[in-house]
Amino acid sequence: MRGAVVTLAVLLGMAGGCRTGRDYPANGGPRYAGGPSGAGSVPRLANDTLRLATFNIKLAHEVDSAIVVLRTDPQLRLADVLMLQEMDAESARRIADSLGMWYVSYPAIVNRSTRRDVGNAVLSRWPIVADARIVLPHPSRYAGTHRIATAATIRVGDMTVRVYSTHLGTMMDVGGTARRAQLRTILRDAERFERVVIGGDMNEVDVGRVARESGYLWPTEDGPRTFALGRYDHIFLKGLATADSAATGTVLNVRGASDHLPVWVIALILRP
Repeated sequence: MRGAVVTLAVLLGMAGGCRTGRDYPANGGPRYAGGPSGAGSVPRLANDTLRLATFNIKLAHEVDSAIVVLRTDPQLRLADVLMLQEMDAESARRIADSLGMWYVSYPAIVNRSTRRDVGNAVLSRWPIVADARIVLPHPSRYAGTHRIATAATIRVGDMTVRVYSTHLGTMMDVGGTARRAQLRTILRDAERFERVVIGGDMNEVDVGRVARESGYLWPTEDGPRTFALGRYDHIFLKGLATADSAATGTVLNVRGASDHLPVWVIALILRP
C-alpha cells in the first residue's frame, strides 16, 4: 500500500511540475548558446575516448548544488559531453561557464510555476558546429504541451559526433507506444550521422529496446534506479563503443540537486 501511495505522489508531482506550461511554436522559440572565454583552448582527444553523462536537474531549482556535483564527482568532472534536462537558459549558461564548456539550450515550454523556460541542453568541451530543436510527437494528454530534443553536432578532433539531449513524456503525459514514437523521431533524425549519442530522461525503464533495434548500444541498461519509479535515465550509442561494464555507472549522491541521479559512460569512438 505504501508503495502505491509513493507512486501516486510521484505521478502527481510529475503532472504538476515541469510540463505545466505553454508550448513554443514548432518552428520557433529561443535558442541559447555560448562558448568558454578561452575558446582557443580545444582539448586533445585522448585515445579516441569520450566521457558522456546525462542529468535531469529538476527545473534547475538547485543549480549551485548541481554545479558542485558536476565539478567534484570523480566521473562527472571529467565529462567531455553533458546532456542536461529541465534547464532554463541562465542555468545552462551558468553550468557551462563553471565547467568551461560550449553549450546550446532550447526550451520546450514556458513553465507556469517557475515562469521560466524549460528544456534540454548539450554541453561540450569540444566546439558545437551545428544544432537544432526537434519537436517530438504526441503532446501531453493533460497539458497539451510537446516534448523536444536538443541536438548538437560536436567537432571532436577530425571527426563529428551528433548528440541529443531529450526528455520523453511521462506516463501521465503519454502511453508507452507514444513514448517509443518520440524516441523513434530522434532516431530518424540521427540516421544521417555516423556517430551518435542520445541521452536523457526517458521516463521508462525499457524504452531503450527501441534504440537497440535500430543498432544502438545501450550501456546504461543495468544499474540502480535513477528516479523513484525506476531506472529512467539512459545513454544510447551509435558509432561508439564501450570497453566493458566498468565503462558506465550511476552517481548516487547528488547533494539534493535533483530527484534524478546522473548516469555516465566512457565511450570509444569507432573509426572506419
